[in-house]
Amino acid sequence: MGIRLGLCQTRVTRNKGENLRLAEAALRQAADQGANLALLPEMFNCPYENPCFPLYGEPAGGETWQFLAAMARELGLYLAGGSVPELEGDKVYNTCYLFSPQGEELARHRKVHLFDIDVPGGQRFKESDTLAAGNQITVVDTPLGTLGLAICFDIRFAELFRVMGDRGAQLILVPADFNMTTGPVHWDLAFRMRALDQQCFVAGCSPARDEKASYVAYGHSLVCNPWGEILTQLDEKPGVQVVDIDLGDLAKYRSQIPILSGRRGDLYRTEDRT
Repeated sequence: MGIRLGLCQTRVTRNKGENLRLAEAALRQAADQGANLALLPEMFNCPYENPCFPLYGEPAGGETWQFLAAMARELGLYLAGGSVPELEGDKVYNTCYLFSPQGEELARHRKVHLFDIDVPGGQRFKESDTLAAGNQITVVDTPLGTLGLAICFDIRFAELFRVMGDRGAQLILVPADFNMTTGPVHWDLAFRMRALDQQCFVAGCSPARDEKASYVAYGHSLVCNPWGEILTQLDEKPGVQVVDIDLGDLAKYRSQIPILSGRRGDLYRTEDRT
């Protein structure tokens, strides 16, 4: 079965219900174009602001979880539900849920590497002020192929992607929200490098840009192939882009430059963090 991936770059407002309606419209558009897998942005139901994460947060099984499960089931597609603030006990996680076409939760990835940066004259943000870090590496086998999940700042940590690659990830899905400081210089580069060094496909989905927001997203959702090429990319505006991904190409790229089979297991050892 081939993958037809729908990137759903939605606008995020301060109204959760409106955010879900915008996500629904984008998912329906992707399904109408034949997508059998869809990806939403990071924090697609919530403004990207520390005070909002606990206020908009929900436990697994809550309103947004139910919405995502229902959309996957109704549209008959696999759905990586961007990310949402997930409440568990006294903690808030930045979490991506993956659903089957039957509306079953297949996987849950909690952002491992929290976005704590301070660039002089640019962006300052500390997710750790409100969010807790996850501690699992998320790879799941599906009839479409073996999918990995990561969230935004995770992409800067090559070792995380290395372990996903060692566990067989063929396509890694990354809801992300780069900003106007890091986006123009690092967005394309980071996604192309993770695809190149793991010789797999990597997809990133961002919120659309809102210049009036306190945190301005870069946009430019994209898919990169194992050669480090960009297969498709949106601009900064809301939009849906559907792209065909042929996992059969993996063998071609990997045979041409056999870095995966040439890894020195006795020299480089990966740790199981689960």
